[in-house]
Amino acid sequence: MSKPLKQIHLAAHFPGVNNTTVWSDPAAGSHIEFSSFAHFARTAERAKFDFLFLAEGLRLREQGGQIYDLDVVGRPDTFTVLAALAAVTDRLGLTGTINSTFNEPYEVARQFASLDHLSDGRSAWNVVTSWDAFTGENFRRGGFLPQEERYSRAKEFLATAHELFDSWRGDEILADQATGTFLRDARAGAFVHQGQHFDIHGRFNVPRSPQGRPVVFQAGDSEEGREFAASSADAIFSRYATLKEGKAFYTDVKSRLARYGRRADELLILPAATFVLGDTDQEAAELAREVRRQQVSGATAIKHLEFVWNRDLSAYDPEGPLPDVDPVVAEEHISRGRAQVRMYRDPVAIAREWRQLAEANKWSIRDLVINTGNRQTFIGTPATVARTINDFVQADASDGFILVPHITPGGLDPFADKVVPLLQEQGVFRADYTGTTLRDHLGLAHPDEARAAERAAS
Repeated sequence: MSKPLKQIHLAAHFPGVNNTTVWSDPAAGSHIEFSSFAHFARTAERAKFDFLFLAEGLRLREQGGQIYDLDVVGRPDTFTVLAALAAVTDRLGLTGTINSTFNEPYEVARQFASLDHLSDGRSAWNVVTSWDAFTGENFRRGGFLPQEERYSRAKEFLATAHELFDSWRGDEILADQATGTFLRDARAGAFVHQGQHFDIHGRFNVPRSPQGRPVVFQAGDSEEGREFAASSADAIFSRYATLKEGKAFYTDVKSRLARYGRRADELLILPAATFVLGDTDQEAAELAREVRRQQVSGATAIKHLEFVWNRDLSAYDPEGPLPDVDPVVAEEHISRGRAQVRMYRDPVAIAREWRQLAEANKWSIRDLVINTGNRQTFIGTPATVARTINDFVQADASDGFILVPHITPGGLDPFADKVVPLLQEQGVFRADYTGTTLRDHLGLAHPDEARAAERAAS
């Protein structure tokens, strides 16, 4: 007997200030005006997506001492945007990236509990660490925490936040609405936490929210990150969107769950994915090539090469050959506040490999950056894209995808209008929401239900 078809999870990442965005397109709009966020969210909800995802930028990125071109119009606060979106949506989950290195558990727990109340149970938290002291300069303790301690702080940060969420139990009532009298419970909101990173005690002032706790996402790919996700997260924001790499990552992370007493379905793996649609597969492929050239201008190509070379390359022609000088290997880097710098741990070896690729393919600097950078994950007709997405999920290469369109804010509309109906026809994606909370959409148990089950089992 064949196993039943898995249901696909779909979400949308508001593209904002990242390298996928094509700002030169006439349809491109603001990434800071609320109308853009509202349009994007309403499209995702119309398509019955699980959630909308917002990244975080705590400092404007710099290159060569100047603000990076994608950041010149700023980056709005995550909680403010999500709270506003809660008022213009009814079912769509609202996921925000909030840093555990520079914030405090009480403050973040209070914000997420409030968002969960405002949205009737649709909040989610992508827990991240900060990796650079440059970003930390904006904060009182900027740069104080060594790299190896940031995951230990993140683990304790999340555990402490859970203690705060759980300090109010679902059966506590502070006011009897029928009589207007207050019922006192000395335990309500009380907490004490003593650990390596946090020593706090007091009373949490936001009652139990609809989900009990926000859904927890994690995006790290290191060994520590995978263990953190297996022990504590509800979903992983993964970067593996090819079938082979996706299956390997999926198998590895899911295999870690048992040691924490968790089932495989208690952690969802959701890679980021881009897409280009066309009336034919050939048309989509041609459009995808044009999109990549729009995403990587000559100036952008030079900036990207500087990530690796760690030197000023502004004198080089982006349509010319790669530099014959080697990268500068040093603690100080020309690019500050950009996570991409971490990707190139051996820049001299990468430069050697790229020169070989460029020579073999007769690529210019711009050609190289286009062909070695991020490609569109799904390219083809709506039928081709729907079939490919379903193949990935049924093959256990993912549980779904977080889609990142290249146009803000209308880039998600073609997918919602043309691909989603095909997935619904195949019976692998919901025709309508069947629950009200994000945990309902993702098939995750409420924390109170999980604790009740544990007590019954013991």
